[in-house]
Amino acid sequence: MAEIKSVELKVGLEVHVELATRTKMFTRAPSPAHPDYDDSPPNTLIDPLVLGLPGALPVMNREAVEMSMLVGLALGCEIAEFTKWDRKSYYYPDLPKNYQISQYDLPLCYDGSVYIPLPPTPEEDDEHERHKRIGIIRAHLEEDSGKLLHELPGGHAIDYSVVDFNRAGTPLLEIVTQPDFVNADEVVAFAQFLRNICRFLGVSEGVMQKGHMRFEPNINTIITLDDGHIVKTPIVEIKNLNSFRSLRGAIEYEFKEQPERWKKDGKEMGPGAKSTRGWDDVKLVTLMQREKEDAHDYRYFPDPDLIPVQVSREWKEKVRERLPELPHVRARRYIHDYALHAKEAAALTDEHDVCLFYEETVEAIVQAIPGVLSDRAGRLAANMILQQGAKRANEQAVLVNELGITPGQIAEIVKLREEEKIGSSAADELFGLLCESGGSDGGSALRAESPPADKEDTAQRAVPPMTVEALAEQHNLLQVRDEGQLDAWIDEVLADPANAKTVEDVKGGKTAAIGRLVGGVMKRSGGAADAKAVRERLEEKLGG
Repeated sequence: MAEIKSVELKVGLEVHVELATRTKMFTRAPSPAHPDYDDSPPNTLIDPLVLGLPGALPVMNREAVEMSMLVGLALGCEIAEFTKWDRKSYYYPDLPKNYQISQYDLPLCYDGSVYIPLPPTPEEDDEHERHKRIGIIRAHLEEDSGKLLHELPGGHAIDYSVVDFNRAGTPLLEIVTQPDFVNADEVVAFAQFLRNICRFLGVSEGVMQKGHMRFEPNINTIITLDDGHIVKTPIVEIKNLNSFRSLRGAIEYEFKEQPERWKKDGKEMGPGAKSTRGWDDVKLVTLMQREKEDAHDYRYFPDPDLIPVQVSREWKEKVRERLPELPHVRARRYIHDYALHAKEAAALTDEHDVCLFYEETVEAIVQAIPGVLSDRAGRLAANMILQQGAKRANEQAVLVNELGITPGQIAEIVKLREEEKIGSSAADELFGLLCESGGSDGGSALRAESPPADKEDTAQRAVPPMTVEALAEQHNLLQVRDEGQLDAWIDEVLADPANAKTVEDVKGGKTAAIGRLVGGVMKRSGGAADAKAVRERLEEKLGG
């Protein structure tokens, strides 16, 4: 038997996105994908149609159609002028009608493509930009099924399964890509890219632990033997992956395992050879579930209770007007306009609200500092948000825009820093004080102290809010530039016997040693000294 010379990976991806409409796809029962209902107890978001009771007739959710069109447009898809609803027949305990309403041969969105950013290769630096075109075959709208619970709410063990129909009927957009991926990194990059777009458009919360997005890669390998023969292994579809970690793990496992399976069973890709497997997140292996059905097994036929969907040019253009500037487009603009690195731009566009907060901060800096250009303002805003902001957001498990500080206050910190009135450590401390104050809510840290007054006077006089500079002064964060005071601190440091060798080193030409003296002065001043002015005075005194 010929030996394996090389193995190539080929992956297409199916993504199921639960749309965050208030009601379900074909009924006014509340949808668990909407944040108002995501913690509802089992079997409380139901009605006769969800349960498939006789006589209950479906009515299409227009907002779900428009959300799907938004995603399709963002993915470069054509929007069908005419599409219809089909019944996809199969039996599961959590599908009470024994069929799913879906779209078969006429999807709402089709024939699209996007260019996704890819992580750098090991040979490239972190700021190298790479992009890859991913084809989109279709994005069709359907309804979700319910789910089986294998433990009671609260984690109580049971030796049976419970059916929860809350999810049944939730609008579900299925996005199907071309098999354009050649490694797990590309698949994960696309999955993250798509999740970001859906959240940015406001069509999904994108919380994968709650099933808002589920990934199903279709994986096979192309094996080249040393005699030149080419073998294509059967396609394996991995079902219902709800994390990027499991998505990567399943693909990498199949890439390694499929050639070994072929060695044992000799099966190649062909009709009826496709199989469905699940992912064990503990053992990190895929497990056989069933042979995959072909389309004819589902017995598709048009749903007789629903009229077709006809999308006029006016309707499509009205939906197109709702498209915001997408996150990947904004990231490219930030790189070009503000000279940000690719990682910085990606971090700022990862969350819709943070992205808008950043842009408001840039504008606030332009307004606060006369003559500052927008590119400089963009850089300064990014530094504050990604350093002082991100650190505190991670500690508190919130987004930067939820810390309490406002864009205008960040601009005032930046202004004080640019005017050299505060140092970097003071800027960080001031940022924290403003977060604790609750920003524009008028917390105690931002209230100016006022003399005692009688009750009548107090009722008539409101205490004015404290400026950011006044807050810095109150907490002794403003830098001291008084030459007399600086000289006093410097002379104390130079006279300290512990610094004698350092002083001689600087006088002898070892200018790098001056940093230790600067640090000593900053320590004596309690951080109030202007580090730049201290260095300049030390150089003058020591002839550095």
